[in-house]
Amino acid sequence: MNKVILLGRLVADPEIRYTQSNIPMARFRIAVNRPGKPQDGQQNADFFQVTAWRNTAEFVSKYFRKGQQVLVEGYLRNNSWTDQQGNKRYSDEIHVENVFFADSKRDNGNAAPPVSAPNFQADMPDNGDGFYALSEDDEDLPF
Repeated sequence: MNKVILLGRLVADPEIRYTQSNIPMARFRIAVNRPGKPQDGQQNADFFQVTAWRNTAEFVSKYFRKGQQVLVEGYLRNNSWTDQQGNKRYSDEIHVENVFFADSKRDNGNAAPPVSAPNFQADMPDNGDGFYALSEDDEDLPF
């Protein structure tokens, strides 16, 4: 089984490109904190290259920005190629299956909500821990 789930912050804005067949592809890097004690007051992090395709690529390029915390779900892919000098090169990247906003509402107050997801929390007061209380008379809930 090849399954990767990462929670991290975007190092830069995603870059979108299109294949010759006009299929969108977005690439971005995320920094994921390593578990353990920070050294010299700085948290250690690993940096991962992430690739999204088609509708996910367009969504990522439209709504994700540098510094945002995101959750990425996908699989690990190994790539190999020969460079112009004849050296064999290797890289690993995460291919996205699902992406999610992971910032709390107060962290990304200016960020746009996802287009397809209704914002049930728009009028709800934040209780300070990133969760929002739902009133029992909310008719928008699906259950």
